[in-house]
Amino acid sequence: MMRIFVIAKNVFLEMVRDRILYIIGFYVLILAVAIRALPEFAASTENKMFLDFGLAAMSAISLIIAVFVGTGLVNKEIEKRTILLLIAKPVSRGEIITGKFFGLSSVLAVLIASMTAIYLIFLQFGNIPHTTASILITVVFLCLQLSLMTAVAITFGVFTSSLLAVALTFAVYLMGNITQNLVQLSRMSRNPVMESISQILYLILPDLSRLNFKNDAVYGLQALPDTFALIGHAGYGLVYIVMILAIAISLFSRREF
Repeated sequence: MMRIFVIAKNVFLEMVRDRILYIIGFYVLILAVAIRALPEFAASTENKMFLDFGLAAMSAISLIIAVFVGTGLVNKEIEKRTILLLIAKPVSRGEIITGKFFGLSSVLAVLIASMTAIYLIFLQFGNIPHTTASILITVVFLCLQLSLMTAVAITFGVFTSSLLAVALTFAVYLMGNITQNLVQLSRMSRNPVMESISQILYLILPDLSRLNFKNDAVYGLQALPDTFALIGHAGYGLVYIVMILAIAISLFSRREF
């Protein structure tokens, strides 16, 4: 655990030195422009639009960081041959993958926590009605979703080029958000081949819609999601993260340098 912590700490400090946290200032600028510009486009629904826009911007910014940084965490070490220095040390390849995962996940957690605080401040000063509990639940599951995508990005970065790894990770994200819709459409088409393909995709790809509660926050549902349902969704995400990291470790352990 100590070796994993050291690797994660180094990843965190490296990203801080790369000024990745300046993204927070960019998010503030986006919200400041949005809260002034949205009333010009839709005065009657500006509150809902700002609620939706703030969470969507937070998700998009964090996803871009998770994908582009995650795919390069290991791939960059391999391309620059600095991975040889890590392997030569008394640290296993599984610890390298796990440490880098926790390092990037911690950076994303700090970013999301900071952006959430800023988002809530804008909502407060803008007198925009919102349900804080629903927003916090949405943000927690956003962290879990991004951790899952970080694991996917690291896995692709282990055995492919950076560009291909980025494309594949974004593809998994897009497909993961529509797998339920694909299953429903295939059933409506009554095509056995399409049904089989959609079922296979649904079983293989993570169902990211189970980790998305943005609509609850935006449309202000009074009743919070069932606690057992939330636990089930969180467990689903954690199991997928463990499985994907296990695949990444297995692939990385088989690579020769």
